[in-house]
Amino acid sequence: MENFLDTNQKKKLFKSLLAVFILLSVFLGIESINAIKEFSYIGRGTIAANVISVTGKGEVVAIPDKGMFSFSAVEQAKTVEDAQSKASAKINAIIDALKKLSIEEKDIKTTGYNSYPKYDYVTDQICSGGYCRPSKQILIGYEVSQTISVKIRKTADAGLALSKVGELSASNISSLDFVIDNMEAVQAQARDKAIADAKAKAKVLAKSLGVNLSKIINFEEGNSQPPVYYANALGSKAVEVKSQVPQVPVGENTVTSNVTLTYEIQ
Repeated sequence: MENFLDTNQKKKLFKSLLAVFILLSVFLGIESINAIKEFSYIGRGTIAANVISVTGKGEVVAIPDKGMFSFSAVEQAKTVEDAQSKASAKINAIIDALKKLSIEEKDIKTTGYNSYPKYDYVTDQICSGGYCRPSKQILIGYEVSQTISVKIRKTADAGLALSKVGELSASNISSLDFVIDNMEAVQAQARDKAIADAKAKAKVLAKSLGVNLSKIINFEEGNSQPPVYYANALGSKAVEVKSQVPQVPVGENTVTSNVTLTYEIQ
């Protein structure tokens, strides 16, 4: 009986030790997983201790492929209806002329429409005892203005479009702005060049310092793409005679990307 108890106790002891071993293994396994996770988060919330940062620059020279300008039709009349009719007639004539230049309707957009009363101020100049009657506000009519923006996809026709708008007595003709239609694609090209430049610099720097590059833990970018503007010679007043078609060279736009890459080093 005593030997049986000893054997039973040994089994219980073995089972207890086995349970402790299993629990210890599970604990160590969990701690190992947590340690791996912490290591994988380097650069994503935890600042690495050993890093180097390099900058890169990329430039892409692109020719603008779209022109944009705006103009207004401003008319006055005794009634709102008459002023609207006069403004609409002028706008419609200009739009029809632009369409004949193969400018699509989707590229002609109204950006503003306003109607204002016009007043005159009169006084009878009667003064007595140092007091003069105030001037009277008299409604003399209404002013209606409609502003149109135009997108020109065939840049060679930009000067002709400006000239035609001026001939048809438009007002407030803006400067002509040449821009790149798909700017995001050009920016992406400049960014790729900047990243390649930064990576090349990082390799040279790491070799000079005698360190090994690990992974990129931070990225920053700054863009610069100054637009090119060309002022027209039509001014803000209506042009009542046929003007000479202005030359409007498109020129070039330089799109620049500046990036900073931060590497963890070993």
